[in-house]
Amino acid sequence: MLNDDALDLIFRKARTHNAWRDRSVTDDDIRRIYELVKWGPTSANMCPARFVFVRSREAKERLAPALSSGNLEKTMAAPATAVIGYDVKFFERMDYLFPHNAAMADFYRNGPEAAEDAGFRNGTLQGAYFMIAARALGFDIGAMSGFDKDKVTAAFFAGTSVKANFLCNIGHGDESVLLERHPRLDFDEACCFV
Repeated sequence: MLNDDALDLIFRKARTHNAWRDRSVTDDDIRRIYELVKWGPTSANMCPARFVFVRSREAKERLAPALSSGNLEKTMAAPATAVIGYDVKFFERMDYLFPHNAAMADFYRNGPEAAEDAGFRNGTLQGAYFMIAARALGFDIGAMSGFDKDKVTAAFFAGTSVKANFLCNIGHGDESVLLERHPRLDFDEACCFV
């Protein structure tokens, strides 16, 4: 079991950041995050998430036209932004990822609606694993859905079967400008036993 310090780092004291300190996020940092992410469970081990890491000024300029006004400044200032997408043709890798049951790949290959649904759901799971892994390795994150998905898909996944899902800024946040922490629902407000 993780100790309280680790749980605080990942969940209880972790915050969504909108401002960033001047510290880079390196290729090695990103690889370390992904090396944790890849072990998170997905249905039939389908692993549909695809990640594009945007760091250069030129790449940020490609992303900028798709961002809502509230997300533009913080994204341009972030050391890195993960474009988290999902491959609707994830089944093309299932012979490798789920070799003991080839029929699973055929099920999704022959059912595009099921593939879209499963790809989106499991790609979103992997995006959440990404945020947890980044926090576990000492980074701060700021996930966003305020952007034009079609523009991001065209800018970063053109000519592929990958669609944009959400964005996540990564870096070392500036705690001095954090808003007061907002409340969360208590157990009895969000959960029940049946």
